[in-house]
Amino acid sequence: MFRSKRWNIVFFLSLGGAINYMDRSAFAIAAPMFASDLKLTPGELGIIFSSFSIGYALFNFIGGYASDRYGPRTVFTVSMAFWSLFCGLIGAASGFISMLVIRVLFGAGEGPFASTLNKMVNNWFPRREVASAIGIATAGNPLGGAIAGPIMGSLVLFIGWRLAFVAIAVLGFVWMIGWLKIARDKPEQHPTISQSELQLIQQGQKAEQDDEAIHESSLPLSFYIKQPTILATAFAFFGLNYILFFFLSWFPSYLLTSQHLSLKDMSIVSVIPWLLGSIGMALGGFLCDYVLRKTGKPLLSRKIVLVTCLGASAIFVICVGNVTSAMSAVTLMACGIFFLYLSATTYWAILQDTVARKNMGAVGGVVHATANIAGILGPIVTGYIIEWTGAYNTAFFIAGGIAVLGAISVAFFVKPIQINEKSKATVLS
Repeated sequence: MFRSKRWNIVFFLSLGGAINYMDRSAFAIAAPMFASDLKLTPGELGIIFSSFSIGYALFNFIGGYASDRYGPRTVFTVSMAFWSLFCGLIGAASGFISMLVIRVLFGAGEGPFASTLNKMVNNWFPRREVASAIGIATAGNPLGGAIAGPIMGSLVLFIGWRLAFVAIAVLGFVWMIGWLKIARDKPEQHPTISQSELQLIQQGQKAEQDDEAIHESSLPLSFYIKQPTILATAFAFFGLNYILFFFLSWFPSYLLTSQHLSLKDMSIVSVIPWLLGSIGMALGGFLCDYVLRKTGKPLLSRKIVLVTCLGASAIFVICVGNVTSAMSAVTLMACGIFFLYLSATTYWAILQDTVARKNMGAVGGVVHATANIAGILGPIVTGYIIEWTGAYNTAFFIAGGIAVLGAISVAFFVKPIQINEKSKATVLS
């Protein structure tokens, strides 16, 4: 595995995801400090948490479309440069408006990451390895969140929250330089790939298509976004992201204000859910591919893993709102994040199984953008719930309830996409 170019690229993508998520988690860790310095209310803080997702959701689609048009290598390079610049500029924020603008632009820089990653894996892997590759490539995300807790907590205490964001930004620029050296858009473009690996990739991609006309030809984007399978997948992804952004934005503040942990203790215990999430993310792809080998049915295997794991995550999150101790809250949330990330590869794997290769970036971008509307709505809704009620119970229930509905929608509506005569005519024209 470690000698192959395709897995080297996957591990490098995982490292990039870790750097990206370091800031997401670091922002929540630093929130009580900069909220105090900038004199932000809970409602304003919720808006700032959500502002990230405005730029992020918009550029989920733009980044996916650009990866189809210009290639994922270029998109990743531009994205990381933009992300790193505005990550550093967070330290220059002077008030509500400046922080709002910087976070929107920061989100725009990070927006292309997931859909472009999906495009890269689609280019470089045979179908039987896709879910495992996505799982490893995205396992760095929660790992970055895990290491951000103690690192950001220490940086904030020793150099302040402003310089802490500059330090994380430097890591992004370093990654970008390495990416330009290691990555190519397609395996046949890589100067040092072995013929045996290239043959394995190309034969695996060709032999394992369910319908070559669908997978190798382009259908209109409008065709896909009207399909119940795509809509249900996007809604379930919305449920995952609602929990994730709730956890990213408000859970550290919940531990500080409701469970009365110190900054140091909160920074340490917040590592636990992220570590379990990283394990879940890595295992999710292998679990998905394992079920596929047992059933022989790609779409069914994705549904089994998604419905079971997203549903379990939702139940754990709902339960967090009913406990009174920090230990119980962290334990339940850790279980919730583990099962949440265990399901995380299945959304992309469903798209890999149902969407034409040439449409993968754009369709993935639309689905991801729809899912990330949760990142806009969730933190704002949570902020005002806390401001109005003074408690988090309702917020936990809403987060879990939306995820339950998402799991149910996948169970009933995700099916193989039927190509009618009109669509075939579009393919052949």
